[in-house]
Amino acid sequence: MSELISAEKLKKMIGQENGVSDWVLIDQDRINRFADATEDHQWIHVDIEKAKKGPFGGPIGHGFLTLSLIPIFSKSAKYLPEGLKMGVNYGLNKVRFINPVPVGSQVRSRMVISAVEEKGPGRILMITTHTIEIKGQDKPACIAEALSMLFF
Repeated sequence: MSELISAEKLKKMIGQENGVSDWVLIDQDRINRFADATEDHQWIHVDIEKAKKGPFGGPIGHGFLTLSLIPIFSKSAKYLPEGLKMGVNYGLNKVRFINPVPVGSQVRSRMVISAVEEKGPGRILMITTHTIEIKGQDKPACIAEALSMLFF
């Protein structure tokens, strides 16, 4: 459960960690369902036998699958501003897919508050940098700046 803090205190937390999510399993079923939803059936994701002979030694999750988990990861935020009525996805800034996610891997996000900006009466834009880690690997899968418009 997130701790509710004032928007002013949230602004003072820029550069600080705002939580680490639970691990999420990237199994072949999740990859296949994502491929069906996005119509991205590239063999490195869904053709297990061909992928075993490919550059990654087996199937890997889609980069956009990893990115699409940000809402799940965000539920683990340590702090939320008090008085929040609603938050909406406002887009992304810089996104980099650094390391492939092999089938069977677990990923999680380490979240850092990167910016908090007043955008008008009752609105704040919060930018959170998600470093999406792969269990047992030093190099992260993805680093992305997610923008949330918060309404009060």
